Amino acid sequence: MAGKPNEGPVEAFRQVTGAAMRAIARDPELQVAFAPEPASLRGKEARLPAPSREIAREEMAIIRGEADAISLKLRFHDEALHRRRAPSGSMARQVFNAVEQARCEARGALRMQGTARNLAAASEERCRTQGFARVTDRDAAPLVEVVGLLAREAFAGQPVPQVARKMVDLWRPWIESKAGTDFDRLSKVLEDQSAFAELARRLIEDLELGEADATESEAEDDQGQGQQEQDQSQQGTEGEAEQDSSDDGMSGESREEAGDAGEEGAAEDAEGEEGMGMGEDGPERPGRRWRPQNDWSGQNAVPSYKSFTTDFDEVVDAESLCDAEELARLRLQLDQQLGHLQSVIGRLANRLQRRLLAKQNRSWEFDLEEGMLDAARLSRVVTNPAYPLSYKRERDTEFRDTVVGLLIDNSGSMRGRPITVAAMSADILARTLERCGVKVEILGFTTRAWKGGQGRERWLAAGKPSNPGRLNDLRHIVYKSADAPWRRARRSLGLMLREGLLKENIDGEALLWAHDRLLPRTEKRKILMVISDGAPVDDSTLSVNPGNYLEKHLREVIDYIETRSPVELTAIGIGHDVTRYYRRAVTIVDAEQLGGTMLEKLAELFDEDEQPAARGRRRA
Repeated sequence: MAGKPNEGPVEAFRQVTGAAMRAIARDPELQVAFAPEPASLRGKEARLPAPSREIAREEMAIIRGEADAISLKLRFHDEALHRRRAPSGSMARQVFNAVEQARCEARGALRMQGTARNLAAASEERCRTQGFARVTDRDAAPLVEVVGLLAREAFAGQPVPQVARKMVDLWRPWIESKAGTDFDRLSKVLEDQSAFAELARRLIEDLELGEADATESEAEDDQGQGQQEQDQSQQGTEGEAEQDSSDDGMSGESREEAGDAGEEGAAEDAEGEEGMGMGEDGPERPGRRWRPQNDWSGQNAVPSYKSFTTDFDEVVDAESLCDAEELARLRLQLDQQLGHLQSVIGRLANRLQRRLLAKQNRSWEFDLEEGMLDAARLSRVVTNPAYPLSYKRERDTEFRDTVVGLLIDNSGSMRGRPITVAAMSADILARTLERCGVKVEILGFTTRAWKGGQGRERWLAAGKPSNPGRLNDLRHIVYKSADAPWRRARRSLGLMLREGLLKENIDGEALLWAHDRLLPRTEKRKILMVISDGAPVDDSTLSVNPGNYLEKHLREVIDYIETRSPVELTAIGIGHDVTRYYRRAVTIVDAEQLGGTMLEKLAELFDEDEQPAARGRRRA
């Protein structure tokens, strides 16, 4: 990799990766950023996992593979066509998204060997981090992931990653008996998205995942656009041929560097375009980790949850929302507010710290021949010198490495004392848990505008189609990522006090976003704590959809996480009864109680984690 003379290898890798993404996607406006989070794509900005300071070749290949998947989807995917042809059922739509992503990646893998290697490395890493090697029961194997891996195998000849082969083999005989010929047909039309979409719907029907036929209006719409799509496909093929000739002229190393993009981020974008969340008909998640136990595609009483457009949604770092001078002023304001609560919450934080540290080292081994001298047994040596000296050693107990995510409601109803106390509590909690070796992520959620933003304007320009789904533009804020130390993120927490930041709240999609940030992490235990003061509210969305549209979506999301996810979910309601939504929840009346309640709820969770192990020791 060639960079400027004074640049290190990591910076050179970043620059080459970004340039390669723009070249593959054929989009010179594409912005590429690196952050300690899973790959994602939002509008014209692609985010890739930040490379290590001492980056190894294996890590390079994984990041390049993440980058390749995003770039190839940007180049070969027509979102308007995909949206029209997508089936209505949640499981059916997830499979439809998965095979479309596999189609885009296969087109690049078949043309560039370096890209194929990168994609394989990223797929292997994703299967490893999601624990597919531990799946031994077909009911626990996510069908969507299995279909996606089999599609890559059929389309590009990429073998299923070693860590996922046992899981895939649980489903392979049944899938091949039902739809083996469908994969063969799909592999012959990879360059024609329209024909591919029709065969993908056939695949969904053969897998008995719900009715996948197009509606009458969709069919009429497709007839009117069929010739246009065919012309575009022919033009695209000619353009690709020209680009492929230039790709073949690249060196092997350059092709590998040019094959970079986030597969998981592209998958998130594919499903995010469909609505970033769970439908009223059933759960559908950007992470595509589990399949639901049932398919609710036959229930049409309430339209499935969706967003009219996700083009204007954003995930932003807190520091990017205001300049450094204002951020410093807001942090000073937060520190001043911390004054009178510091002693109360500080005592609770110290209590939590002692409880956590006690769980990590809490037992001793006695009567050893070496170690620390056991002073309690010196008396017997004095009375009888024939006794040898006795030593003891502290024994480490199993304490699962843990990550805690705090998701804070940044809606207008939190303005004033509630949001101030939430910021202070998050600040103290982050410091406390960091001292105990527990990583903490602090996130916020709101909207970019009141009563609809650019998404609503686009809906109005489109003639106000019925049941448009979410109309407001999301703003998800990262105050502190899990891997960032508190000292670097402390200034960002002051942003919560900024006037004009707090607007409306769409809880369901925010909960999914925070949940999916925790999923790929390697910690054995993942805890997500939600702090909110009310039900989801967005006037622009609720005015043109059923009145319980956002609330029902939130309930679907919560139920799915609580019953199917390894993430432990808990919630604190400020003046609002959240126990009707969450199984593990508490409601407080006064915002001043928030800090103590947060710490107590976390202490309860850690106590619950210790009890099974303690019972096991007592039985032994």
